[in-house]
Amino acid sequence: MQAPGPGDALLVVDVQNDFLPGGALGLRGGDAVVAPANRMLAAWRKHGLPVFLSRDWHPDGHCSFAAQGGPWPVHCVAGTRGAEFAAALVTAPDDVVISKATRADKDAYSALDGTPLAAELRARGVGRLFIAGLATDYCVRATGRDARAAGLDVVVLTDAVCAVDVQPGDGERALHELAAAGCELSTTAATLRAMEAPA
Repeated sequence: MQAPGPGDALLVVDVQNDFLPGGALGLRGGDAVVAPANRMLAAWRKHGLPVFLSRDWHPDGHCSFAAQGGPWPVHCVAGTRGAEFAAALVTAPDDVVISKATRADKDAYSALDGTPLAAELRARGVGRLFIAGLATDYCVRATGRDARAAGLDVVVLTDAVCAVDVQPGDGERALHELAAAGCELSTTAATLRAMEAPA
């Protein structure tokens, strides 16, 4: 791996209370992504590289909710505790927060779908996006694919993502799909080694 530096950004996808164990749509083991994500966040800030945090930020009655005919329970309603970032996730004032799926009539798994993320990345001269967060088989997969389609190089940090696995193996299949789309699969440890290696 080429060591992260200027032109690289980190995106932490949807590490929100409702997606953690005990949340409205909690992922088994979802909280395990927080520690590796925090290690990446600390390294990114140390090197002065841009950090983005995406979040589901749904209005009441969002089309993804079961009561509206969608596949999911009510989750991540804007302004509620469930929509807040996990308390253990170390955020900072300079982080750019990207809210997605904010329209009642349109769902969006990708952090680039209907958001200013692509424009924000271009404005900062970002050519490679490192992705951590939730969930591997939905929002991480969609974000990685859209980032590749937008011409970005993408690195998915496999120890800092977690899957819903509605069907067993969905998460692994999503990683294979991302690799087939041209994403690099790596780990936080390998990335940190590359960052700290002597020039």
